[in-house]
Amino acid sequence: MTKQDLRIIYLGTPEFAVASLRALVEGGYNVVAVVTMPDKPAGRGHQMQFSDVKKYALEVGLPVLQPEKLKDDAFIEELRSYHADLQIVVAFRMLPEVVWAMPRLGTFNLHASLLPQYRGAAPINWAVMNGDKETGATTFMLKHEIDTGNMILQERIPIGENENVGSVHDRLMALGTNLVTRTVDLIIDCENKGIALPTTPQPEIAELRPAPKIFKENCEIKFEEKTAEEVHNFVRGLSPYPAAWTNLTINGQYFENVKIYSVEIVPPSLQGGVGGRLVIPCREGAVRILELQVPGKKRMEAKAFLNGLH
Repeated sequence: MTKQDLRIIYLGTPEFAVASLRALVEGGYNVVAVVTMPDKPAGRGHQMQFSDVKKYALEVGLPVLQPEKLKDDAFIEELRSYHADLQIVVAFRMLPEVVWAMPRLGTFNLHASLLPQYRGAAPINWAVMNGDKETGATTFMLKHEIDTGNMILQERIPIGENENVGSVHDRLMALGTNLVTRTVDLIIDCENKGIALPTTPQPEIAELRPAPKIFKENCEIKFEEKTAEEVHNFVRGLSPYPAAWTNLTINGQYFENVKIYSVEIVPPSLQGGVGGRLVIPCREGAVRILELQVPGKKRMEAKAFLNGLH
């Protein structure tokens, strides 16, 4: 079997999933169809918005399936008609067994964490928010319980002390792309040798950290409840998207829903928004806001914002 013989269906939605799909297509792998989220209205005009994966699939002429429900009979029949040998999932929804068990070689998933840690929808954000010094990506075979299947390959990368989730996301996207193609190559090699794919059960760890989906209410900075270091990590883990936020009173003016993109830890003696410094006390220590965005305004440095108040 060659990579041209192996029939692959690819399931994914956001930009993170495009990189691996592009690597497969440009690498000459036989992707026969793509499954992604249905189009949804967005923006002021409520125009229908395509997912990033759909945009790329259309550019390269791949068939696109967009089921509202993954157990829908018509979708299942259409999926079956492609006679896929393998399915690959990157940043998609939870799949029912009728979908993930369909291909003869099964379905593997790329997850942007060092499994078993950070099972869930937002693993990159949570690793940074929790102040982890490293993260990584894992490929694993799908089974019933979400993000629990046997691991195939895993790679680690360090997280910089001041690095935000945007740059970690981009580095993991590149790392994940390499893991996906290596995993497919390993599957082909095992097929050709007539041996089982080597996988490893996820280790039992006493304290598992979850990675649930993040909503706006989860992004409010509660300075009085967190140490300066925790606020610093919290902001990094949500920057640039979806962005941490707070309400601020500065020079007698009240601002709601101010997005905070960057802070630094400072001694608690430097408190108050004076002299070009916007410093907030925390439960322990204090942070200086470096970059923010007030509703209706552009993202800007805190110094420029304070200068504009005079």
